[in-house]
Amino acid sequence: MSKTAAVVLALVCLTLLSVPMSAQLIPHGNVYVGAAYGQSTFVINKQSYRGWNGSAEVIPFARFTHLGFVIDASGFYRSGITQYNFLAGPRLAASFGKWRPFVHAMGGIQKVNSSGNTYSPTAVDVGGGVDYKIFFKNFSWRLQGDYLRTHYLSATQNDYRGSTGIVWRF
Repeated sequence: MSKTAAVVLALVCLTLLSVPMSAQLIPHGNVYVGAAYGQSTFVINKQSYRGWNGSAEVIPFARFTHLGFVIDASGFYRSGITQYNFLAGPRLAASFGKWRPFVHAMGGIQKVNSSGNTYSPTAVDVGGGVDYKIFFKNFSWRLQGDYLRTHYLSATQNDYRGSTGIVWRF
């Protein structure tokens, strides 16, 4: 056997043997996917949108199970307009039996395409919600509401969004 083959075999064995040991290092968290409804207010114009919302939360510290880090993405659609939000930030949560209320504050970017014009304002999101454990193991149902504020050039836009869907906990 050549030295290259021996090195490759050793790396494959080390990788395969380290997977069971690293399972204890995988942090806890959840993944959420749901349907969403949004309302955007730009100066005096109000528009409503329908779309989707998804997030992944990682709870990295075993001692601080109330503190998590969230990556959130959503898409909203209306005739001639598409809007995508990409956000990240901390989340605080507590469990009370089957209920798990939470609040979060996130920042990121919003991508808007309106009649061929694309712009990407910065976004700040503050919101919260509640998860309710359902009868399937490791699954919950979520109700979530958010206030999303964007600022592009000299214009400020206020968006509200609500979503509901399924949460898988790991």
